[in-house]
Amino acid sequence: MIRKCLFPVAGYGTRFLPATKAMPKEMLPVVNKPLVQYGVEEALEAGLDEIGFVTGRGKRSIADHFDVSYELEHQIAGTSKERYLASIRNVMDKALVSYTRQTEMRGLGDAILNGRRLIGDQPFGVVLSDDLCLPDGEGGEGVLAQMVKLYRQFRCSVVAIQEVADEDIHKFGVIKGEQIKDSLYQVTDMVEKPSLENAPSNLAIIGRYILTPDIFEIIENTPPGKNGEVQITDALLTQAKNGCVMAYKFSGRRFDCGSVGGFVEATNYVYEHIYKDD
Repeated sequence: MIRKCLFPVAGYGTRFLPATKAMPKEMLPVVNKPLVQYGVEEALEAGLDEIGFVTGRGKRSIADHFDVSYELEHQIAGTSKERYLASIRNVMDKALVSYTRQTEMRGLGDAILNGRRLIGDQPFGVVLSDDLCLPDGEGGEGVLAQMVKLYRQFRCSVVAIQEVADEDIHKFGVIKGEQIKDSLYQVTDMVEKPSLENAPSNLAIIGRYILTPDIFEIIENTPPGKNGEVQITDALLTQAKNGCVMAYKFSGRRFDCGSVGGFVEATNYVYEHIYKDD
């Protein structure tokens, strides 16, 4: 049974400076809820209630968010404002949260490797909070919940993918695969941030993964790649060649909240379609 989910949150969020000079990008609010809370709620919906954060300097507010604020709660207790804490209290009741630190930014692969002490020898999910994924329509199933079902079927690593425009190919890890059915591929190749002419397809990996625990040893033996960073794409390619990695074209909407344009788009969408001012 898969119960753990890792959140790499040690990055600097430089595209949102100066806002992220003193505030983690994961705490940027989409309407009235920080990005990281959307991700944790998605993990909980998928049954992943052991939440691990790979954090770093300047990220203390993330831990504070998933903790009790005695002064605030005392001040608003019994008032109409108390209802605004309902969603985070629900998360705190359901999630077992733990933390470890990434002391040096050496890529997503290294961040995941730092989370090994929180995961142990178990399969686990990975959520990149600045990829905000929302289900199709009210009552729709979240992306991680869809992927957990696939993991239970295939018992191998699963990555979420979507088709991207030619001009955006260079921003992503891109897969090549044997199509199993309409939305599912068995990965045969992966390239991290390729040029358009070197891209094996237009199917890009986005910030949702289900990983088997052997990925840790593979990462340890993966040399730094593009930009001198340890790329999870390189480790997954090794895993695909030695076994099996599935790529899943998910159902739902994804917003690139690591970019200003995507963040604004997500905020407008949530306000118009999801937010309820009670």
